[in-house]
Amino acid sequence: MAASSRRLGPALAALAALAALGAPLAAQSRTAGRILRVAAGDTLAVPRVAVVLHHVGRAAQGPVDTVVADGAGRFDFRFRADSSATYLLSARYDGIEYFSSPIASDPARPDTAVVVIVADTSSGAPVAARERTLLISRPDAARSRAVVDWFVLVNAGERTRIAPDSLRPSWAAPLPPDAQNVELADLRLSQFSPEALVFRGDSALVFAPLSPGQKELVLQYHVPGTLRRFVVPGAAGTDSVFVLLEESGARVVVPVMTLGDSQRLDGRLFRRWAGRMGAATAIELEFPGAPLAPGTTLLLLVGAAGLGFAGLAGLALRRRRSAAPLPDPAFLADAIARLDLAQQDTVEQTPEAHTAYLAERERLKEALRRALAAHPGRS
Repeated sequence: MAASSRRLGPALAALAALAALGAPLAAQSRTAGRILRVAAGDTLAVPRVAVVLHHVGRAAQGPVDTVVADGAGRFDFRFRADSSATYLLSARYDGIEYFSSPIASDPARPDTAVVVIVADTSSGAPVAARERTLLISRPDAARSRAVVDWFVLVNAGERTRIAPDSLRPSWAAPLPPDAQNVELADLRLSQFSPEALVFRGDSALVFAPLSPGQKELVLQYHVPGTLRRFVVPGAAGTDSVFVLLEESGARVVVPVMTLGDSQRLDGRLFRRWAGRMGAATAIELEFPGAPLAPGTTLLLLVGAAGLGFAGLAGLALRRRRSAAPLPDPAFLADAIARLDLAQQDTVEQTPEAHTAYLAERERLKEALRRALAAHPGRS
């Protein structure tokens, strides 16, 4: 019996070893491809470059394995994939890290044609904002509008644009002077890290390298809800512009744009404008009159009441000039003070309204002069 056990032991161990080897192999994923560089309109293999496989999961992320590409720029990975994770490849060339799109990790369908494009660098490679989209909310309870400012940056050349030095960025765009608390819109979706951006004065500065192709930069900020006119300086090279406005009375003034179908975003309805920058140097928007704060409304009502009483007094004076005494000077002085207070608290005013204010103030002043002349002992 003991001898029989000794004879079976090695066989069982061998079977166990084969099973252990077979299980991972059956579940292994494979990805392979090449490292290429674009030059003179052609692609050239980049040999002997280290290629890193990255795991990006909910709980953890980091490098999984590294191989060195052969003389023809080819690489090959075999790995056991987590079905809930995403996998990427990266290669470092000329001091810049380049990443692939997410690769397939299904063992039954290996991804063996991955191409990672690297490039030479230049601090003068042209970069333009091919598209710009502005999404602007209606004023919230704090009388502030939220703005999402979305750029599609395009490097149409063969070289990666890099910052010339630590003071000059690889790309920059002017921001509206009214913009407050500018930041990246969503770190989970951004193609830039917060460390790669600097907000200096009224400009957004990008210090990250911009490789050939396109990248999206999404900023968010707030502007005062009391604004009636909002001017957004144009970014160099911007072609197409899209503006989504939540307020029904808001509109695009410059450049000339077409109002299209409304879009519902997160249950909120936005009117969509589309057009091109053309010769325009800025995007100019016009908002409807902002709602007044409770205190402002009260002051204006008080002023309106004063104007009403003064108007009635004037009307009565004109109808019964010979029979009725002139209004009390203190009453008229108080009406002028209320009128001035209401004028000072007005955020925006049309030229017609301002003209009406001046005319009413002059009328009240003339009535006050007459009242003082009729009551020489009053001051």
